[in-house]
Amino acid sequence: MDERVREHARTLVDWSARIEAGDDVVVQVGEGAHDLAVAVAAELGGRGANLVTLYRSGEVSRAYLRAHDGEFESDPKYERSLYENADSVLSLRADHNATAMADVPSERSQASNRARRGIREARLATDWVATVHPTRAMAQSAGMSYEAYRDFVYDAMLRDWEALADEMAQLKTILDEGDTVRLRKAGGPVETDLTMSIAGRTAVNSAASVAYDSHNLPSGEVFTAPYDTAGEVFFDVPLTVEGQRVRDVQLSFEGGEVVDWSAEQGAGALESVLTTDAGSRRLGELGIGMNRGIDRFTDSILFDEKMAETVHLAVGRAYDDCLPEGKSGNDSAVHLDLITDMSGESSLTVDGEVVQRNGRFRWEE
Repeated sequence: MDERVREHARTLVDWSARIEAGDDVVVQVGEGAHDLAVAVAAELGGRGANLVTLYRSGEVSRAYLRAHDGEFESDPKYERSLYENADSVLSLRADHNATAMADVPSERSQASNRARRGIREARLATDWVATVHPTRAMAQSAGMSYEAYRDFVYDAMLRDWEALADEMAQLKTILDEGDTVRLRKAGGPVETDLTMSIAGRTAVNSAASVAYDSHNLPSGEVFTAPYDTAGEVFFDVPLTVEGQRVRDVQLSFEGGEVVDWSAEQGAGALESVLTTDAGSRRLGELGIGMNRGIDRFTDSILFDEKMAETVHLAVGRAYDDCLPEGKSGNDSAVHLDLITDMSGESSLTVDGEVVQRNGRFRWEE
């Protein structure tokens, strides 16, 4: 076994999930994550944690959803109770086929998502962490050799997270104290000029650990929950939505809501997301990537949205960690991240003060 797999498991269990003796842990094992699952199980056993493993497969989900009549039981108790009684949920993603769900009818996927909303909320109430184990299918999706892709993944994950957390704390402070963010970017079919309010919101220093209210490994972003969005924005980083390629997305906001949208490719998949429910056309997240260990786009949101010199906006659900206690933000069954590359002529300002220009923060050389 590659020693980096064991280091990945130690980072996940110790730094990210902060597992202790006696913790009840659910590990969701993707199709190609066997080696990482073995290493994680050894780490959990060494700490005296309790383990339940679940198998996750895009092809299994496809077979089930295509055969189903579309009338799904709402939040089946047998599954929901597992997460309600768990301390941590570790998701080890490792696809054999990144587009396994491409021919599942979108309305059936949406119906399943709506029916499982309570299960999702129960899982998100735990100290959950999602990560990936590199597979050949993921390398192929990224346009890389398997060996190069493994190096890419571990460069993004096996970092000095404490040092990065200290740097990201500077941006968190700026966002916490700010009222209005303006995003501007030249180029593309529409010039990006978007304003959004962040007053009263709390930014998350997403340093790949639940101790920082961060739930992804790798991570390396600072995010908050904006509202009262107005203007135009162009997203030039491609992504896959429900198994379909989506690229060159344009969104127009008025009164905090998307009033017009288009995509050069995958417009149907984009529309499917934006018409899911009342909250799917409002922003739930503004995220700013700061992980310089990620040096290319790979069509994996777990990596792409953390890449330095990027900004992502998510339509749909807002994270409770960003909201004042007792208050609710945007509510939706979906959360779709859309990314724009800020390395060209661009600026991000908070209350009129430039925080980032052309992808470089004001404290960077």
